[in-house]
Amino acid sequence: MPYAYYHRLSARSKRTYRRSDAIESVELSGAATFGNLASDLETALESENRSAVAATCQALADRLTDALQIDPLEAVVHLVRPSNSRSELHGLYEPGTRQQKARISVWMRTAKRRQVVAFRTFLRTFLHEICHHLDYELYGLRESFHTQGFYKRESSLFRQVVEPKPE
Repeated sequence: MPYAYYHRLSARSKRTYRRSDAIESVELSGAATFGNLASDLETALESENRSAVAATCQALADRLTDALQIDPLEAVVHLVRPSNSRSELHGLYEPGTRQQKARISVWMRTAKRRQVVAFRTFLRTFLHEICHHLDYELYGLRESFHTQGFYKRESSLFRQVVEPKPE
């Protein structure tokens, strides 16, 4: 069942939405190699060291894009989430251009209390932004919609990165 905004989309966007919704998982080969990066990320967040978090995020992004054989991206970690009176930004995906790699930005501290984001929340945000990259680079979608399939792909990645299967 599509989300409410589906009905406001053009016919072309509706086709893209349906294609996105039909893709429910991301298949990673060698997923067992991701476990160490997940625990490294958790340790880096606990240390509250932005440079260590950024380096681990970039390593994870590189491993994921290599495993999926798609264009690499730049992972940027900022300190405090930007916010306004209604919400705060958790992550951002910026598609690449001919001159520049795609970029994902994530923030490691909450806006109001400036606390380090919980590991699982941070990783899910990071993988959410990776899924936008996959929509364009792996699946060839013209737009990246938040469909039920999109969130299933995010969960699929999360399970494989955090709970890898032994090979």
